[in-house]
Order: sequence, then structure tokens, then C-alpha cells
Amino acid sequence: MERGAVMSEQASERRLIEACQRGDREAFRELFDAHKDRVWSVALHFIGDETSARDISQQVFLKLFTVIGQFRHDANFTTWLYRLVVNACLDERRRRSRFISFDFFKAGDDEDGFDVMDWKIAQLSQQEDRYTQLEISAAVKAAVKELKPKLRIAILLKYFEGLSYEEMARALGCSMGTVASRLNRGHKELARKLAHLRL
Repeated sequence: MERGAVMSEQASERRLIEACQRGDREAFRELFDAHKDRVWSVALHFIGDETSARDISQQVFLKLFTVIGQFRHDANFTTWLYRLVVNACLDERRRRSRFISFDFFKAGDDEDGFDVMDWKIAQLSQQEDRYTQLEISAAVKAAVKELKPKLRIAILLKYFEGLSYEEMARALGCSMGTVASRLNRGHKELARKLAHLRL
């Protein structure tokens, strides 16, 4: 996207947010429509079931409706929104039992599948059969779901949402060094859990 188009898009979003801050319900509906899929996607991949993801999405937008007046445009709105989503996911995770549900990802779910580690799967030879690829994909998804919540959300934001270290730091409320540390720990855990695959 060219610089002029990016600036125009940012100005348009700023006007939309300012309208929301003035109490414009239609503007909030537009903001909701623009970001609902992203919010739901992060919630789904963190929590693992559609019902809870819908509940979290509703909580996030209800919270957004009540706190949007606090947004000061000194950060990217999307990053600020990620912060709300991350907090809602971590709150939900704390409310759940200590045991991580094993249905976090559905193995072989190609439509909504979590493709965080596609770069690993892509290393497979073209001659590998579909069964082997599905087996590896399922193993990667299972390994990611077993990560501690702070490591899992870092992996999600980096590889699924494509956030930069700076954006992740803002969304997670920590330093870029902490982001790097969590990603490093996440990578090491995944490497250990997936060593048997010899990718």
C-alpha cells in the first residue's frame, strides 16, 4: 500500500474513532464491522472453542464501547485493540481450570486451521504424502496449545497476526525485550516438543 493510501486510511479510521468518542452509534457499528473478525480470530485461536471466542469478542467490544473515550491516538488503534483482546483472553484463561483443554485446535481443520508454523510444514518435500503433512500439522497445533498462556499469545500475535515486536510489546503491556524472551522460550519449547518430527 502506498504512503498516501496508508495516510488516508489512518485519517479515515481516526475520524471514525472520533465519531465513536462523540457517541455516534453508527460509527461504532462500522468500527465493530471493521475489526470483529480479527478479534474473534485471536480469541478462537487462544481459547480454542467458538462459543468462548464469541463470548470474549462480545466482552471486548462491550469494553471498547465503554473505554473508547480513553483512546488518545498516540498509538495505533489496532494495537490498542489487541491489548483489550489479550487481556480478555488471559482473564478467561485464568477463570478456567489449570488443565488445558485438548480440543484447543482441531487437527486437520484446513478452513480455520492455525497456520502459525506453516514455515516448518513448508519445508516438507513435495513428495510427502497428505497424511504425513496432516500428522505434522496436528503435532504442531498440539504443541502450540500446550504452551503456557503468555508464550502462546506471543506466538499467536507474531506468527498468526503478524505483529511487529513493538506492536506486540504495546498489546501485551511489556517491553520488546520481554516479547523477544517469550518468543525465544516459545520457540525452544516448540523445538523440544517437535524434535521427533525432524523437520
